[in-house]
Amino acid sequence: MAAAVKLHRHTGRRRAARFLAEGPNLVEAAMRRGLVHEVFATESAAERFAALLGSASVHLVSDKAAKALSDTVTPVGLVAVCTMPEVALEDILSRDPTLIAVPVGVSEPGNAGTIIRVADAMGADAVVLAGDSVDPYNGKCLRASAGSIFNIPVLSAPDAAAAVAAIRDAGLQVLATTLDAAVSLEDVALDAPTAWLFGPEAHGLPSEVAALATTRVRIPMAGGAESLNVATAAAICLYQSFRSK
Repeated sequence: MAAAVKLHRHTGRRRAARFLAEGPNLVEAAMRRGLVHEVFATESAAERFAALLGSASVHLVSDKAAKALSDTVTPVGLVAVCTMPEVALEDILSRDPTLIAVPVGVSEPGNAGTIIRVADAMGADAVVLAGDSVDPYNGKCLRASAGSIFNIPVLSAPDAAAAVAAIRDAGLQVLATTLDAAVSLEDVALDAPTAWLFGPEAHGLPSEVAALATTRVRIPMAGGAESLNVATAAAICLYQSFRSK
């Protein structure tokens, strides 16, 4: 129990190579992937989700203990300790990917989780959280992904430039979304294997990362908005790639 509570912190997750999945949707998705190490549940939650848990070994805990394991306002009383999948960029690139999402410097977990969810829905082969990005196993990011983090390879790459260079060297065209790009999304060719770079709305992509792109692309906008939320921009671009398959 004490070891599980430490997984609320990034350092605790990194050292243990484990994370917490809270609630029936995430726990069920983790169980399907065979990532669940142990389950903690209140007596009422164990009864309520008995069909989901099946023959899994469950540690019954008090409501107070369940609250300590939770990072939500209204805990449901069901938390699983899960093993982090081992994912390497080299392995992803060796499988001849056709679509990769690369959020760069995205620190807001809700945005990161939404991009993971969209990438999963659009058939992407992986999500690479590059640079100083949020830990994908942060509780809010997990919830925003709605379980998609268990369906698609997701990895962190602190050295964004090195990751993008490796992706480009593997033969993918690298498209960077920038406000000042000369090429419109409507005009870019998307029939080749593609990696999309997305930067945070506040300051965009780092110049050294954008410089590695094959092409810089802008999303045409007719209204008065100056920019788009990074998750919204990712949804538009990944959908365009999906349509071009």
